[in-house]
Amino acid sequence: MPDIRLAVPSDRPAIERVVEAAYTPWAELIGTRPLPMGADYAALIDAGRVHVLDDLSGLIVLIPEDGVLYVDNVAVDPSAQGGGRGRQLLDFAEDQARDLGLPALRLITNEKMTSNIARYERRGYRQTGRETFDGRHAVHMRKTL
Repeated sequence: MPDIRLAVPSDRPAIERVVEAAYTPWAELIGTRPLPMGADYAALIDAGRVHVLDDLSGLIVLIPEDGVLYVDNVAVDPSAQGGGRGRQLLDFAEDQARDLGLPALRLITNEKMTSNIARYERRGYRQTGRETFDGRHAVHMRKTL
């Protein structure tokens, strides 16, 4: 399994390629580009929020908030999916939350991403609410450590 490290500016093109490849099937399903496809990865990298697998096959964007670590984005290149990389990235997020003294993680996903919702629920995340904004139907999820 590849190691996880903080992203550096030269990783940005690879990060954007992985995000585009990972989210394109979801864009077709939900009828709009998921928010991670339009994120400013240069700014997120500069802020120290993006962590990558050292082979650049996947990434996770983590943002500490008051009492929780927000998992803004998890993306794995489709050619590397199914090999445990997503699980590795989510395990890393839990370790980061513990290291920061944060008792929980939260994330938001689209209600049509049912396989992702089920995957997060298997990992101990629970749905905490739903909302609609800009025509998107979001599911809020939280995991207490």
